[in-house]
Amino acid sequence: MLKLEKLTRRFGDNLAVNNANLVIPDGQMVGIIGRSGAGKSTLLRLLNRLIDPSEGQILFGDTDIAQLNGRELRAWRSDCAMIFQQFNLVGRLDVVTNVLTGRLYDLPAWRSLTQVFTPRERAFAIQALDRLGMAHTALQRAETLSGGQQQRVAIARALAQEPKILLADEPIASLDPMNAKIVMDALRDINRQDGITVICNLHTLDTARTYCDRIIGMQDGRIVFDGTPDLLTTAMAREIYGAEADEAFNEAATSTAIPAAMPVPA
Repeated sequence: MLKLEKLTRRFGDNLAVNNANLVIPDGQMVGIIGRSGAGKSTLLRLLNRLIDPSEGQILFGDTDIAQLNGRELRAWRSDCAMIFQQFNLVGRLDVVTNVLTGRLYDLPAWRSLTQVFTPRERAFAIQALDRLGMAHTALQRAETLSGGQQQRVAIARALAQEPKILLADEPIASLDPMNAKIVMDALRDINRQDGITVICNLHTLDTARTYCDRIIGMQDGRIVFDGTPDLLTTAMAREIYGAEADEAFNEAATSTAIPAAMPVPA
């Protein structure tokens, strides 16, 4: 179980995350929504400890993640995998090597530096790619892939970490509707089949309602909504998004225009 207690992050006079209190049970799929600048990305970076909190606690079981340093912090970042909007792959490396970088924490330093992987580790990476329909690209350079393909490789890399929690920061923001559906289907399958907690920042309302067990709405760094999709009324959604409401609704309408059964493209 992940628990946030009075979690706060300041950037100068700006409260990017303001006194956040949450309890997220193991195995839940959570969508975080809100307008640009609401604090969604900052919250995820706090959970992964890419940035440090100004105040408050991040509890996972009995461990306060906010207090971790050194090897313990690196272990947490392995347990709490992060998927970024811009994929963060190394374009000149082949796909399978990019996936294997998710295992670097578990390797001796000399193997991390030289990128020497065993046949078993490579087989593990291929298996992760196969789950995302990407095994056939294993030997291609990552930079030759489309955006949707690169995001699926990034998910495979996160799976290679064997995480307890999977964080996704706007994972479909730069994708077309077809690839957005493929990526969200993959995240939901990982959540349901592996029981991994998935916490996903999303800009579109309909995506959050379709895929998530629970939706958290943020506004000016504060959590202003926390409930199931059926409780997120249109009036509440408009209040969360403010001036960006029409954009969020329009994008949501676009995302629903995808057929339910969509083959995975090569």
